[in-house]
Amino acid sequence: MWNILASEERIAKTIKALTENGIVAEAVNTGEEAKKRLLEIIPAGVAVMNMSSTTLDQIGITKEIVEGNKYVAVKKKLMTMDREKDSRRMQEMGAAPEYAIGSVHAVTEAGQLVVASNSGSQIPAYAYGAEKVIWVVGTQKIVANLDDAMKRIYEYTLDLESERVRKANMMPKSNVSKMLIINKEVRPDRLFLIFVREVLGF
Repeated sequence: MWNILASEERIAKTIKALTENGIVAEAVNTGEEAKKRLLEIIPAGVAVMNMSSTTLDQIGITKEIVEGNKYVAVKKKLMTMDREKDSRRMQEMGAAPEYAIGSVHAVTEAGQLVVASNSGSQIPAYAYGAEKVIWVVGTQKIVANLDDAMKRIYEYTLDLESERVRKANMMPKSNVSKMLIINKEVRPDRLFLIFVREVLGF
C-alpha cells in the first residue's frame, strides 16, 4: 500500500498544490535524472549539507557531494571535528548551511511535507536555517492527507528505518522522536522538490 508509485494525475495534482504553497516542484522519470537535475540547481562552490537519506544514497548523490570537489561538503567537515569540543559549532553548521538536501517521508495531495526524525538534526535546516532546500522524493510517498502521512510513517517507514539503523549503527531501533510538517513556504524559491517516478527510499 505504501510502496506504490502515484498516478500521473495524482502527481500533477500534488505538484499544483505544492506550487500554490510556495514550494517549487517538478517530476522526473529516474533517479539518474533526479541526480542530474539536483546538481544543475546547486551552484558550484556553495556549502551543501546532505542529510541522512536512503534516497540520496540510492541515486548516488551522497557520494557525489561528500567525495567530490564541486561543493563544500558540510558533512565531510563535520566528520573531522571533535563532537565533545566542537558540538555547538557542529550544530550551527548543520542547522544553517547554504544548501540542505535530503528527502521527506510523505507528501500530501494538498501540498504538505512531512519529515519524521529520531534526532531532529535535519529539521532546523529544512524549517528555516538553510538558504535553499532540495528534496528528492519517490512518488510512492504521495498520500491523500495528513492522517495517511502519519499512517505511512508509523505503519511502514518506522520499521524500515529501525532495520536500517540496526545494521548501520548497531542501534536497537529508531523512533519518531520529532516531526516537521511544512504547510507553506513564505520565502520564494527557497524550497525545491523533485519527484521521481521510481520507488526510492522509504
